[in-house]
Amino acid sequence: MSSNFIYSNREHKFILKEWLNTEKVLGFDAFKDNYEMDDIDMLLDEALKVAKEIIAPTNADGDRIGARLVDGKVVTPPSFHKLYQFMQENGYGNSQYDPDEEGKLPTSLHLPVGEFFNAANPAFHPYIGLAGGSTNLINSFGSEEDKKRFLPKMFSGQWAGTMCLTEPCCGSDVGDITTRAFATEDPRVYKIKGAKCFITAGDHDLTENIVHLLLAKCEGSAPGTKGISLFIVPKVWVNEDGSLGEPNDVTTVALEHKMGIRGSATAMLSFGDEGVCRGILLGSPPDENGKAEGMAQMFVMMNGARQGTGITAMSIAQAAYNYSLQYAKERVQGKSLTNPKGERVRIIDHEDIRRMLLFQKSVIEACRAMLMKSAYYLDLQRYSNDSEEREMAGRRIEVNNPLIKAYPSDMVWQTTAEAIQVHGGYGFTEEYPVAQCARDSKILSIWEGTNFIQSLDLVFRKWTLDKGKIFSEWFKEIIESIESNKDLDGFTREYEIMIKAVGAYREIQGFIASSLAKNIKVIPLYTTRILHATSMLWGGSLLLEQAAIASKRMQELGADHFDYPFYQGKVQTAKFYIRNIVPEILKTAEVIKDCDTSAIDILEEGL
Repeated sequence: MSSNFIYSNREHKFILKEWLNTEKVLGFDAFKDNYEMDDIDMLLDEALKVAKEIIAPTNADGDRIGARLVDGKVVTPPSFHKLYQFMQENGYGNSQYDPDEEGKLPTSLHLPVGEFFNAANPAFHPYIGLAGGSTNLINSFGSEEDKKRFLPKMFSGQWAGTMCLTEPCCGSDVGDITTRAFATEDPRVYKIKGAKCFITAGDHDLTENIVHLLLAKCEGSAPGTKGISLFIVPKVWVNEDGSLGEPNDVTTVALEHKMGIRGSATAMLSFGDEGVCRGILLGSPPDENGKAEGMAQMFVMMNGARQGTGITAMSIAQAAYNYSLQYAKERVQGKSLTNPKGERVRIIDHEDIRRMLLFQKSVIEACRAMLMKSAYYLDLQRYSNDSEEREMAGRRIEVNNPLIKAYPSDMVWQTTAEAIQVHGGYGFTEEYPVAQCARDSKILSIWEGTNFIQSLDLVFRKWTLDKGKIFSEWFKEIIESIESNKDLDGFTREYEIMIKAVGAYREIQGFIASSLAKNIKVIPLYTTRILHATSMLWGGSLLLEQAAIASKRMQELGADHFDYPFYQGKVQTAKFYIRNIVPEILKTAEVIKDCDTSAIDILEEGL
């Protein structure tokens, strides 16, 4: 997966130059003096070159050497040090998260760059990526003193950042955390006592300091998530002038022995074993009712992390697909079903291999369309001069967030399984890179709130925001998109399927609404499938939009043009997804209406 790293940016150029209105984004004040549409090819080509030549060669070290705990200190592979330095010095490091950095990329361009880098070495990217969320929190909620104290060296890459939520006792149930913060004479400085686990990049030797953004409860705070506060807890204390002080009583207890992304240090951290760990409160202390600000603050970071998880999932899925496609083109085995006495053929000529390849390609392109459309909305929300447009984009993002995290990170396991299957027995060996793709990908459906939590967020929160208006607008946009391609030549059947899927989805919503009044307990049985159905409907509509563009380009170019196969591939990919995957929405509707409760009814002893 390193020396033979295979990747292309042709799809990304299509999305940015032919599908999304990137020209509008580049015309915003934040970018108009730095970028033009003609720069897109150069930016993507250079980023892909970095991924292939600089990042990918370190991937094997991450998997084979991994991150190790030696004498209480975490040691990363030597190649990671050189790579980290290169990324910081060449504009791909922490400086990209500085809102004041000149030449900052819009999210629409930053996302594909991140995709290439994640695909090349998914274990390395967190060492840089987590700085984005942690610096954003300090920048959003910290005092001017906090910003001056921490941000310059975090943006320079001298210091790293993490988020510390999970504890051994509570996992995803954050409201039960036991980490405590005790007031000191300084109203903003607290003594921290507790333990955190599964902390990605929680300790390493790439930087001189690591700034943890940590959730804890102050004395007298309200129970549950309402009483949680957020603290800046550096590994090494930072003096008021920004210089390093003494170690801050943060101990790395252990590193997890993981099935994948082994180069990324997943640490268990103990805070305050010696009673001298200090943290700086972000925002205000709990009010007279014990209500604190920490969870609301942390969600600013979490939403970005969820998008990043979806990108990583798509990246690994694309890498696995690329490997399986190359293998299928080279591997000669068996004879054609229609010519059993003929010559042996490459396995890409076998029908079921074609199915497995197109299943991967269509799901990946649906996921990429969802992620890129959300990135486009983020640019509108952050940089548009039109307040109504900013508000509209924010409303779309509210619905999109659980989908772009959960659907790609669920589907990468399935698409990578097909990539392994294409390889046959060799796919099950470590000799070929798809085995590592599978190992690296599985954590993603668990990271940043398990996908069941994302499905609950969709059904119980996103469906009902603003009395249901936000989701209704989102849903209406999908219907309008489908209807705009009603008369697309060659897509009559695909249009019919999409319209049936819209109707089935409405049936799902109606059944869930009636179940809320009757028996709310049955709804969690179906929320994951509802999230998938929502994603399939959205993904199908987006691929249909892209197919309309590609179909027109095919007619313009003609079959002899070198780019004709790309556009023909876009058309066939959309057809496959809509005719083979979108119909699952209809099946889901029937299953939900049947309301089988056997999973609830079975005795525990019968499981």
